[in-house]
Amino acid sequence: MTKNRETDSRSQKVFLRHPADSDFEELKERFRTSRKHLRGFASSRFDRDAFARLLAGAKLETNECFLICRTLDGAVCGQINFSQIFRRAFQNAYLGYQLFHRFTGHGYMTEAVGLALGHAFNELRLHRVEANVQPNNSPSIAVLERNGFVKEGFSRRYLKIGGRWRDHERWAIIKEDWIENRTNGRNRT
Repeated sequence: MTKNRETDSRSQKVFLRHPADSDFEELKERFRTSRKHLRGFASSRFDRDAFARLLAGAKLETNECFLICRTLDGAVCGQINFSQIFRRAFQNAYLGYQLFHRFTGHGYMTEAVGLALGHAFNELRLHRVEANVQPNNSPSIAVLERNGFVKEGFSRRYLKIGGRWRDHERWAIIKEDWIENRTNGRNRT
């Protein structure tokens, strides 16, 4: 299956598109300037090998990877992805995302998650999307809450980041709740 680079996922502030070979230099710079910003939450190590893994992973049927681009000028301001897309009776995926330094606090991620959920429920035909976030990451938790996610649990020492096992909260949204939220005026992008 070949994935189109451009998507119909566009809001007032951002649009989503699949990564391409031509994105390496811009992503390399974004990761370089975001080292301090991402510390403790995500890896900021980025080189040709990491980029090759990103592009290879983006091609898998079990993943959907997008760059978050600012509508104003097309600048790459973050990444968002679905991993471990399960089919059949589960129809579930894990949502991951990050914004680069200088792009936080503008509502970009709230809109990007809303766009990604539309893709997940309409195009991928998923029933459930799960996100795991560190309890001290209040901006990320706020993004999930604004998009209708519900806290479902707590996972001790869930993920190793920066050489340390870190606790995470488990948040999820199901398609019925997403539809209801959109019908009631929430999550319109």
